[in-house]
Amino acid sequence: MSSLCRPILIAVIAALSILRSGDLAAQEPLPDYVIEAFGQPPDVPEGPISTELEDALRVVFVDSLEFSLWGPPQVAALERIAQSGDPRLVWPITDMMRFTWRQEFDQALGDAAEALLELEFRGPDRWGRLTNHMIAWDIPAYPRYLDTKRAIFTHFVPGWDRLFVEGDIDWRLVSWGGVLIDDRPFDQTDLSCNCIPAADNPPATSAEEATWLDDDAIVFGIEINGEARAYPRQIMEVREMVNDTLGGRDLGIPYCTLCGAAQAYFTDALPPGVARPVLRTSGLLSRSNKVMYDITTYSVFDTFLGQAVTGPLGEIGLQLEKATVITTDWGTWKAEYPHTTVLEERLALGRNFDFRNGRDAFGPIFPVGDVDPRLPVQEDVIGVITASGTPVAFPRAASLLALRDGAEIRFENIRLELDAGGIRAVGIDGEDLGSHEAFWFAWSQFHPGTALWTP
Repeated sequence: MSSLCRPILIAVIAALSILRSGDLAAQEPLPDYVIEAFGQPPDVPEGPISTELEDALRVVFVDSLEFSLWGPPQVAALERIAQSGDPRLVWPITDMMRFTWRQEFDQALGDAAEALLELEFRGPDRWGRLTNHMIAWDIPAYPRYLDTKRAIFTHFVPGWDRLFVEGDIDWRLVSWGGVLIDDRPFDQTDLSCNCIPAADNPPATSAEEATWLDDDAIVFGIEINGEARAYPRQIMEVREMVNDTLGGRDLGIPYCTLCGAAQAYFTDALPPGVARPVLRTSGLLSRSNKVMYDITTYSVFDTFLGQAVTGPLGEIGLQLEKATVITTDWGTWKAEYPHTTVLEERLALGRNFDFRNGRDAFGPIFPVGDVDPRLPVQEDVIGVITASGTPVAFPRAASLLALRDGAEIRFENIRLELDAGGIRAVGIDGEDLGSHEAFWFAWSQFHPGTALWTP
C-alpha cells in the first residue's frame, strides 16, 4: 500500500469510535414515501463515546495523519466498526468515501457501511446511494462527530480549517463538491485560483455593446432602485458568485448550478459594527446546494436561506434580506429594461458549460436524501415567503401559462406578476418580496412542508 493511499483509509479508522451499548434512540416516524423509496431504517443505538476507545482511536488517528501508518490494528478496527451494529458510524465512512480514489479503499469502506446499514449495493456511485439512505433515514450523528469530519476534510483541504466549527448547521449533510475553496481577497476577480472564482465588482457594459449575447441566452435579471443589470447564465455557471453594487445597494449573488437557483442578497444596511460580507464559494455542498461563506469573518451561510450559521455572523444571527431575481432570456429582458447593463463577456473565461441542459438535466448528481414527491425533482418553481412566514412554491411553467392567459395568482399576501418574460412576487402594495427560481428538490428541502400552489 503506497504512502499516499495509507492516510485515506486510516483516517476513517482513526476518526471512528465504538459506542457503549445503550437503549435504541427514539426516531420520528418517517413519511410513507421515504419507506417506499428507501425501506425501513436500521435500529440506531445511543450513548457517548467510551473514554477507553476514544483514547485508543485518538492515537491511531494522529498517527495516521502525521505518519501515514497502516497495519493490522487498523484493519481490525475497520472490521470491528463494521460489526458494531451502530449505523451512526457510517457518517464518517461516507465522508471518507468522497475522497477515496483507489477501488480497494472504496470497496472496504463501502462494505463496512453496508454492513452497518444492512444494505447491499452493486454498481457505481456507492457513496451517493449510501449517503442518500443516511439522509433520508435521518440517522443521527454520534457525539463529537464534527471533530471527526473536520479532521478528514481539513486533511485534504487545509483552507477549510476555519469553516468546520460548531454552529447552527447540520454537518452531517455537508459533503465535498469536488472543487477547492475560493479564499482570494476581495476585489481580486482576475486573480487566478484552483477554485470556482467569484467575481467582485464585475465590469458591465450597455445592452448595445453586448453583441456577443444572443437574444435567447438565459440571464438572471435584477433591478434595484431603477437600475437594472443582467447576469448571463453562461457567466454565472463559471463564477457561481458575484459581489456587486446596483442601485446604490451592495449585493451578494450566488448561483447554485446544481439547484438551478440564482439568488440575490443585500449585503449592506447591516447591524452597527458589521462589515459587508464578501461572499465566496467554499467548495462544500449541503444536499446538493452550494455552501457559501464570508471571506472577512469566515462565517458560513446557508446559501438557500441567506442565514449566517457559524462564525461571528452566525453568533449574531445575521439574516440577509433577499432581492428578486428574474430568470428570463436576454432579448426579453433588454426590451423590458432598455437601459440595462450586462456583465462583460470576458467574465465567462471563454467557457459555456450549459449545466442546466446537460449535467444537471436528469436529477441531482449529489446526495439529497428523500425528496417531497408532489412535483418532479427538477421542476422549476418560483419560491417566496409569505408575511405569515409560510414558504410557498409556484410551478413556473403553470404559473407562466396562467399569467399569460390573464389569470390572477394569489396566495395569502402574495401576488405573482409577469416581469420581462419571468415572474416576480409582490405584496399587497406592490412591494418586492424577494422571489427566485429553483428546482423543486432544493426549494422543498430547504423549506420542508412548503405550501404548493396549483392552478
